[in-house]
This record gives sequence, C-alpha cells and structure tokens, in this order.
Amino acid sequence: MSETVTKKKEAGMATLVIVLFAICAVTALLLGLTNEVTKPYIAANNEKTTQEAMAAVLPADSYEKVTDQYTGGDATVEDVYSAGDAGYVVQVKPATSFSGNLTIMVGVDATGACSGVSIVKTGETSGLGSNASKEDFRAQFVGATGEVHVTKDGGTIDALTGATITSRGVCEAVSSAIAAAASMG
Repeated sequence: MSETVTKKKEAGMATLVIVLFAICAVTALLLGLTNEVTKPYIAANNEKTTQEAMAAVLPADSYEKVTDQYTGGDATVEDVYSAGDAGYVVQVKPATSFSGNLTIMVGVDATGACSGVSIVKTGETSGLGSNASKEDFRAQFVGATGEVHVTKDGGTIDALTGATITSRGVCEAVSSAIAAAASMG
C-alpha cells in the first residue's frame, strides 16, 4: 500500500512540474509579445523626448546625429548632434551622480558656450538631486565655457542643497559636452 502512495506522489509532482512549466512558457511568450508590440511606441516616445530636449537646449531648424565623427576619448559622451551653424547638442551620462542614472542633454553654441541644459533621465533622490531639473539650477550653466565646477570646488555653480554629488555630476556633464563640441571643430 505504501508503494501506491509513493507512485501517486511522483505522478502529482510530474503534473505540477508540467503545469508550472506551461504557465512560465505562456507568461514568457506574452511578455515577449507585449515587448514587440510596444517597441515602436517606446522608440517613438524616446525620439520625441530627445527632439524636445535638443530644441530646449539649442534651438535649430534640424539636428544631425554625428556621434560617429566624435573622436574624443570621453566615455561619458553618449551622442553628439550637429545643429548646423547654431552649434552642437551633446548627450552625456556623467560618471558622477548619486544614483548613477543621470542623462543630460547640453547645448553648446557656435562660440563654445553652454546654451542650455536639460535633464533627460534621472533616478536621483526626490526633493534633493531631482531638483537638478529645476530651471533656476540649470540656468546657472548658460554661458559657461571650459571646465565647470560648483562653488565648493572653486567654481561658480551653486550646488543643490543636500545634493552636491548630483550638482558635481551636472557640472561634469556640461564640461564634457563643451569639450566634445570643441573637438568637433
């Protein structure tokens, strides 16, 4: 009689494994299908966000991606766009930020000065580092040239209260963008 009980348990275990596998397979298939269906919408939304950020930091008639022409060695520079005679727009992901999830779009005009800063993506602490998105902080960078630093490091940028690391990250991004634009000629 104990043999029968053991066989039933084994049969029940096999059924459980098959059902669990089927559920996982269907779930994975649905997740993959959802990803494929939403992929073009996500790409279009990302492109729209990029275009809006570029227009905000350096208005121009058109933008041409010229990242392949960038020969600088700065790994934080993700993309470079030519805005014709207006200058360049550079997308930077600084190495220095509190969360590590900071992506910044910087406009550099034809004179080599920063024309605007837009925080494209942030994972910074709400109410502290996320304040880098506020206009009064970003406006400090307009007209900046060369290396940009917070006042604590001898520069002219007032750091965000409680978010010096994020402030330094934005300064690093602006400095990298100015250097990248200068290297483009």
